[in-house]
Amino acid sequence: MSEPGHALTVWIGNQVAGHLHHHPTTNRFAFAYADAWRKARGAFALGPQLPLKAPDDPSPDQHSAIVRQFFENLLPEGDALDHAAQAHGVSKSNLLGLIHALGRETAGAIRLTAGDDVAPLTEEPEQLREVTREELSQRIRERAQRPFSVWDQQVRLSIAGYQDKIAVYEQGGRLFLVNGGPKASTVIVKPVPTRPALASLPGNEFMCMQLARAAKLPVADTWLEHVPEPVLFVKRFDRRVTPTGVERLHLIDGCQLLGLSVGMKYERPYGDGPDVRNIRDGASLRALFQAINQHSLQPAVDRLALLRWAIFQVLIGNTDAHGKNLSFFVQPSGLSLAPAYDMVCMPALQDAQLSSTLAMAVGNAFTVGEITPFDWAQLGQEAGLRPAAMAKQMTGLIDKVTEALTAASQAAHQGGVSQDTIEAITQHVRSACDRHRMAAAQVQSIKPTWL
Repeated sequence: MSEPGHALTVWIGNQVAGHLHHHPTTNRFAFAYADAWRKARGAFALGPQLPLKAPDDPSPDQHSAIVRQFFENLLPEGDALDHAAQAHGVSKSNLLGLIHALGRETAGAIRLTAGDDVAPLTEEPEQLREVTREELSQRIRERAQRPFSVWDQQVRLSIAGYQDKIAVYEQGGRLFLVNGGPKASTVIVKPVPTRPALASLPGNEFMCMQLARAAKLPVADTWLEHVPEPVLFVKRFDRRVTPTGVERLHLIDGCQLLGLSVGMKYERPYGDGPDVRNIRDGASLRALFQAINQHSLQPAVDRLALLRWAIFQVLIGNTDAHGKNLSFFVQPSGLSLAPAYDMVCMPALQDAQLSSTLAMAVGNAFTVGEITPFDWAQLGQEAGLRPAAMAKQMTGLIDKVTEALTAASQAAHQGGVSQDTIEAITQHVRSACDRHRMAAAQVQSIKPTWL
């Protein structure tokens, strides 16, 4: 399907997986796997929307849309995307230019280089540039003058999302920017936001992640430091340190899984106004459950993990839990749900004036206050559970979260989280657990035929 034009080489590890093409006149994109990659032992597709054996039916325009949607999901959003475009002198709408600029260190295993370069990337000379805590603090304070994502005239961010962050290699507590060679970033650094109303966000996210871990949910490792500004460190689960370097593990996010553009990461992609609120074409829990059924290595295991993730978001009040806040490891035999990340108690950010609309509905409810036992039962049905089994899952997780609050509060206190933030999160979660424990009792009485 490729057309003449410009191309980037797409790598998985040290192997050329394929080539990404763009034709400037037609503005069409195309992706073609390399023959050697398709025939290689252990080869896998970049994602379900880009199978190793291309289907016969898509038109060039349809294929272009699929390719664009997949690769644009590798890019940052908001100000970070503006800074990346400005730093590299390309238009914010120039996908190929941005992918070329940022494609050496994306989420997952994909790396992109210009043209038909086939020299292994690990043969490049390795350069590790240390970032001290003092320099980190200085750059946090200078964000009004210098974008945080740009270090040494290079953009150090190729991870989706709005929040300020950079990716670094961590070794023995020291932080390094990576320039070439077999190493890669292993930690994401998320400083306190510039907006004063979000000053408690690093501590808030840290406590929520600790709460999830204490409740036995699979989550990314996190720790909180004060440099003296609060900074959240998140260990990358798509990286594995080896004796010879860092192995990149391939994964995709929920939008890439569903074949949706970044603009469709919310179930109501056009907002919740009265004239558009019924349009639910974006990422949804229902669609994710269906995709798991179709592509997961262990559908029952991943359905249950996604369901528990969704219940937990309601308990902590994380209304911004959207399609790009879920990731899936990609293997030759199928997908598996990756650990959770980006979990925040929104009601504890009291002065931030954030939306109360759920990014993805529970049943047909788009606010926590609207969720009825019937909505919970409907979510359970989407996960393949009868109402009694759904009620059992709800009660079990609610009990674990309630019990885990003490450990999470202690971890937050030891991490330097303010007592106000700890108390706000604790109070909200306890109240939510009490409310939804009562709802679970009603879910149990719902007959499957009513759904």
